[in-house]
Amino acid sequence: MSSHMPNDARVVPLRPRDGRPDTPAPAPGEPLWRDLVGDVLRRERQAQERTLRDVADTARISVPYLSEVERGRKEASSEVLAAAARALGLGLGDLLSRAHSELARQSAAGRRPSAAPTRGLCLAA
Repeated sequence: MSSHMPNDARVVPLRPRDGRPDTPAPAPGEPLWRDLVGDVLRRERQAQERTLRDVADTARISVPYLSEVERGRKEASSEVLAAAARALGLGLGDLLSRAHSELARQSAAGRRPSAAPTRGLCLAA
């Protein structure tokens, strides 16, 4: 037996809010890796008082693309991340370590000690 769809049936893929197909939604309150990495790149660039153009030219990537990476709008490849990191005088491991530290900091800040358990009556209909 083969299953057939009726002629008038259509398959409509669901799209997440950012319009990219097949992208799972992040857990509520969970930071995205691309945001963390972008924040690290931007902070380091600004700390060095360098422009997007300067870093992008050194890394051999386009200014708009580097801007998108810094804003967490693009999932950059490891090659692009390594080039951006090198342009800032960092290794890829340094970049990822800083992003991991930021993730740990944000995760710890998001965890609050739970309140003492309360006793009550729960009614269900």
